[in-house]
Amino acid sequence: MSLTDTFVKQTKWSGRATGDKHSDGGGMYLHITSVGKYWRMAYRMQGKQKTLALGVYPAVSLAKARKKRDEARISLAEGKDPVEVKREVKAAEIALAANTFEQVALEYHKVKSESWSPKYASKWLGGMKTYLLTAFGKRPINSITAPELLAVLRLVEKKGILDTAHTLKQNAGQVFRFGIQTGRCDHNPAADVTGALKPVPTTHMAAILEPKRVGVLLRAIDDYGGHPTTRVALALSALLFQRPGNIRQLEWTWIDIEKAMLTIPASSMKRSIYGKSNGRPHFVPLSAQAIEFIKEIQPLTGMRKFVFPSLRTGNRPMSDMTINGALRRMGFPQDEMSAHGFRAMARTLIAEQLPGIPPDVIEAQLAHGKSGPLGMAYDRAEYVEQRKVMMQRWADYLDKLRAGATVLEFKKAS
Repeated sequence: MSLTDTFVKQTKWSGRATGDKHSDGGGMYLHITSVGKYWRMAYRMQGKQKTLALGVYPAVSLAKARKKRDEARISLAEGKDPVEVKREVKAAEIALAANTFEQVALEYHKVKSESWSPKYASKWLGGMKTYLLTAFGKRPINSITAPELLAVLRLVEKKGILDTAHTLKQNAGQVFRFGIQTGRCDHNPAADVTGALKPVPTTHMAAILEPKRVGVLLRAIDDYGGHPTTRVALALSALLFQRPGNIRQLEWTWIDIEKAMLTIPASSMKRSIYGKSNGRPHFVPLSAQAIEFIKEIQPLTGMRKFVFPSLRTGNRPMSDMTINGALRRMGFPQDEMSAHGFRAMARTLIAEQLPGIPPDVIEAQLAHGKSGPLGMAYDRAEYVEQRKVMMQRWADYLDKLRAGATVLEFKKAS
C-alpha cells in the first residue's frame, strides 16, 4: 500500500532501536528513527543489495521522494548504479560551483594581485564586484556569451563612463583567458565584443607647448606670491619634469648636491610591486639652476623629511592639489596647463628645440619603460652622462625663454 502525505506527517517513531520502515512501493520506504524521517530506496545491482538515500522529510516531500525514486529506477533500467549516478551529479555540482565566473575571477585576482599595487588590486576587484559579478557571478563561466557581456558593458557605457566600460571588457578578458588556461572554459567572449563599444575620446594632460607661452609661465613662477616651497616646487617641476608625485614627495636624503644627482628609490617609482622591490633607482641629474633652487629651499625645510612638506603638518608631503592650485592662481586654466603637463612640455620642446638629443635619452629621463616585450629585460642603458648634458641644456634653454629671447622653431619630423 502506498503512503499518503497525512500518514508521513503524523506517524511517529515507535521506539524500536532499528527504527520503523514504511514501504511506498518500487523499493522506496520511509525510515523513521529517534532523530528524524528519511527516504530510502532498496535495490539490487549486480546481485548485491544496496540502499539509496533520497532525502530527509520534510525538506524532501513524498512527491519529491517518489520523483527521485523514479529517476533511480530509470538509471537501473539503463544499467547504471543510482548511487554512482548520485555521486557523479554531486561531483558535477561541486565542479560547477568552482567554475562560476565569480570563482574564476576571485582566483585570478588572488594569483595576480601579488604583483599588483594595492591600489590597482583594489580598483580591479571593485569594478568587478560592482558590474560583472553582479551580472555573472553565479553563472558557469563557460555559459556566458558575447552578447550577454556586451549588454552589461552597454549599461556602463550609457552612464557615460566609457573608459570604465573598456576597462571592464579588458578585465573580463583576463578572467576568461585564465578560465581557458585552467580548463574551466573554452572561449573568451570579451574578445568577440572587440570594436562593439564606443571609443574613449583621447585626452591629454594639459600642457603648454609653445615656447613664448612657456616663457610667460616661467616668469609667472618667478613672481609667484604664494608659499616659497610651492614656488620652488613649480620651478623644479619645469627643470626636472618628473611625475608630479615624485616631485611633491621628494626627500632630502635622495639629493646629493655635491654630485648634482637626485636618486629616487625604486619603491617610490610608478612600477609593479616586483619592480618596486627589485628594480633599480631612478637617477635624475641636477642642472646648476636646479641646485640653486634646492639650496634656496634648504634653510626652510632641510631639517624635515620632505623637501616640500605639507603646510599643515611636516610629517606628510605637499598635497597633490598644490601645484595645480598654484597654476590656477597664476592664471593658467585647467585646459591649458597641469602639474603633469611639465613632462609633456619638456618632452616636446627638447625634441623640437634642442637638436642632437636622442629620443632614448629623453625617455630615460622621463623614466618611461623601454619599448618592446624584451626592452626592459635587455636594454638597461640609463644614459646618465648624456642626460647630465641634456638637463643643463634644458635649464639654459628655459632661462632664455624666461628672459624672452627669440627662439628658432624647428619643424617637427614627419
